[in-house]
Amino acid sequence: MKLIPTAIPEVLLFEPRVFGDERGYFFESFRLDIFERHAGSREFVQDNESFSRHGVLRGLHFQKPPHTQGKLVRVISGSVLDVAVDIRKGSPTFGRHVSEVLSSANHRMMWVPPGFAHGFSVLSDTAVFTYKCDAYYAPEHEAGIAWNDPDIGIDWQLAPEDVSLSPKDTINPLLREFGGIDVPF
Repeated sequence: MKLIPTAIPEVLLFEPRVFGDERGYFFESFRLDIFERHAGSREFVQDNESFSRHGVLRGLHFQKPPHTQGKLVRVISGSVLDVAVDIRKGSPTFGRHVSEVLSSANHRMMWVPPGFAHGFSVLSDTAVFTYKCDAYYAPEHEAGIAWNDPDIGIDWQLAPEDVSLSPKDTINPLLREFGGIDVPF
């Protein structure tokens, strides 16, 4: 498994070695020893999966302390633009983001650590998105940042008229209104 650094050192990309022939392919989708060598020790407690159509934009989501959540995300069908935004108060990369196309063709996985807001936009006709979480879903601690925050400036690679949001994602505050979260970095 190959580690690919990003512009924010805590956000990591993992690219598995894929073995293929006329029968299909095989790869290790997760290796605890390799993950922990680069991202530290984590106990994953919940796996989630979503199916979405082209233009769906989910995010930017996170959980507030004491229930912050790290996510190891990947796409098993289709293609998405995956985004992690640093919302850690006092961080040297506060308000900056990393974006990466994750797809069933490139098999890449992104580690989104606690203290980051996360979202993705569906670029293919449909996509199946799956992720491991290191904390349980805690609805009373869930929150979000506006997907179109001009200070963050994410290019979601979708035409504005193609963006499809959930009702809760239409009312998230700007990062400067929210202010960030207190987590160690």
